Amino acid sequence: MLAKRIIPCLDVHAGRVTRGQQFGRAELGQLADVGDPVALAMAYNDQGADELVMYDITATSEGRGAILDVAARVAERCFMPLTVGGGVRDLADMRALMLAGADKVSINSGAIADPELLTRAADQFGSQAVVLSIDVRARSRASGSTEARGRSAGVWDVYAAGGRRETGLDMLAWAEKGAALGAGEIVLNSIDGDGMNTGYDLEALRALRAAVGVPVVASGGAGSAEDMRAALLTGVDAALAAGIFHRGEVSVAHVKRVCAAAGLPMREVAA
Repeated sequence: MLAKRIIPCLDVHAGRVTRGQQFGRAELGQLADVGDPVALAMAYNDQGADELVMYDITATSEGRGAILDVAARVAERCFMPLTVGGGVRDLADMRALMLAGADKVSINSGAIADPELLTRAADQFGSQAVVLSIDVRARSRASGSTEARGRSAGVWDVYAAGGRRETGLDMLAWAEKGAALGAGEIVLNSIDGDGMNTGYDLEALRALRAAVGVPVVASGGAGSAEDMRAALLTGVDAALAAGIFHRGEVSVAHVKRVCAAAGLPMREVAA
């Protein structure tokens, strides 16, 4: 059995790592500065993180490419695999990120606008380098209407542009299509759980794990090592977290020990 992965995430805005809740917006003052991306990346590298994910969280909404300089500085100092996303609209954007040091490139809104981008990217760089990032909200919580609240569970709506725009896509249908088009991995970002420390959307993770054959990464909601363990016990391949690591509440090594104690296969735990 392949080892499960523990992945810290750096949400970057204006060259700094930030944190908010439920995809908070920088222009509304909803993001808090939590540190320098290179310093944080080096700390997680030393803690034994299996990978690092870095999102330029305003690249798409601001209509620009991802922050290549930050990606290059992180890649130069750290030796764990690096995934970078934000503002990826074409193969040139992806190529630039890989030349800057990214091992994998995360595509979200760009794939919604142009699904065949996933196929072109897989043909050019290999499926292993193509990550489809999906931002979702459970439908019963996406609207305040009585009708919406009364709907049965198990339906998740896909959002684009950093959670700003509903797309009309269903999570499972979009994930299945994305995997068929060439995505080698899927990251499921729960808008409802983001920054709330209440745990991942385990129902969504189970549904997605059953629907696709590519690796699945849980994102959005981790408040403890036990939350990350619960996510991995759904059968997904990796758990991603930000705030609990940035605030120093838990270390990567501690999360790995908690998961290993539950019988989950983990890579070497740092001392």
